[in-house]
Amino acid sequence: MTQIKPPATFTYFAYGSNMLTRRLTAKARAPSAKRVATGFVEGRRLTFDKVSRDGSGKCDAEPTGEKTDRVYGVVFEILEAERKSLREAEGLGKGYKEEMVKVITPGGEAEHMAYIATDKEPALRPYHWYKALTVAGAVEHGLPEDYIEWMRTVESVEDPKPERRTENEALLFAS
Repeated sequence: MTQIKPPATFTYFAYGSNMLTRRLTAKARAPSAKRVATGFVEGRRLTFDKVSRDGSGKCDAEPTGEKTDRVYGVVFEILEAERKSLREAEGLGKGYKEEMVKVITPGGEAEHMAYIATDKEPALRPYHWYKALTVAGAVEHGLPEDYIEWMRTVESVEDPKPERRTENEALLFAS
């Protein structure tokens, strides 16, 4: 009897807009993504200062070295065959690098791949829709309420391209 091997997968720690399942599972990203757990990385803080192709700030899990600093997020399992499309959507090599991070979940600690910013500009602000997608993902997965409330206070700006704003805001209302 021939044994069928399950498809290869990898785990990914999402802490920005990809926490929103509808965004991550889009055809151009990682349609196979399945939530494994929620958790946090110690010694990092969430910033919105990664230089983006669209001129706004995107999320980074910035190292601080302070054990009390935490970035919360969601661990997803994704088919290996979709790694390339996720890398392209995230801009690997164009402001983000892949890095293994130790994520603490209710089930224990494990290393998962995350995208960490390599090109940052502290003066940048996220677009309103990007911040809203990030907050919606945090709410969807039940991240700590005080963390979600803090994210809501992050200053954001209007996207100057209405069509991009409309396209991304539609994800907030899709069912």
